[in-house]
Amino acid sequence: MHIMKKDKRIIKKHMRISIFLVQTFLLIGTVFSLNAEGEQALPPKQTWSFDGIFGTYDRASAQRGYQVYKQVCSACHSMHLLSFRNLGNLGFSKAEVKAIARGYDVPGGISDSGEAVTRQGEPHDRFVKPFANDEAARSANNGALPPDLSLITKARPHGPDYVHALLLGYVDAPAGFHLVDGMHYNKYFPGHQIAMTPPLKEDIVSYSDGTKATVEQMATDVVTFLAWAAEPEMEARKRMGVRFFIFLSVFFIFMFTLYKRTWSGIKK
Repeated sequence: MHIMKKDKRIIKKHMRISIFLVQTFLLIGTVFSLNAEGEQALPPKQTWSFDGIFGTYDRASAQRGYQVYKQVCSACHSMHLLSFRNLGNLGFSKAEVKAIARGYDVPGGISDSGEAVTRQGEPHDRFVKPFANDEAARSANNGALPPDLSLITKARPHGPDYVHALLLGYVDAPAGFHLVDGMHYNKYFPGHQIAMTPPLKEDIVSYSDGTKATVEQMATDVVTFLAWAAEPEMEARKRMGVRFFIFLSVFFIFMFTLYKRTWSGIKK
């Protein structure tokens, strides 16, 4: 009887090990399958003004980037975490921010007759969404839901480099590649098939500061704006970090000097 119980325990143990191995091999196979289907090129590393400990946002580039977002990207993509007044941190004056906000109609509540009404936008209002709901957004974009861009440089691997590469990554599909109708080939998008048409074309916007609106320039500018939108407190955080490092350095020097003076007259 004791031997039978022991044999059962051994059999159960081997069954658990077998199940574990099968699940592991299935998982590995799934991962390799997904990598094969969604293989994508790594985005080229770019040099950004906000990189590094002392990096800051290029305000002129970010303002041009907002212009690209407003005239090109906002037709499909929302930025629901931003308010118009936040643009003041990019160097826009109060009058400019107010004028930008008033260029939009925002929900104004319900009228006495029970109908939804709109009003002119105010600086405290959030950026206006391009579509009333997700269903309308999908209907207008070949079934795809355009992502909100508020945190896009934080939500994607390689952040700004990926978004920059994606904007410039539209090329002809290689021979033998099956491209679904309505999709576009992009070498940096997972699976290489993207519903978004190439958004940037030469001189699609006219920069107010006279900068030549090349595709490369617009991609750089709009990514700078999106990086700022995703982390507007970055500069303050870096300044705080530098000040804290300086404080620790001074504190260390002070404590080391005090230690030397205290123990200088005491022999080991």
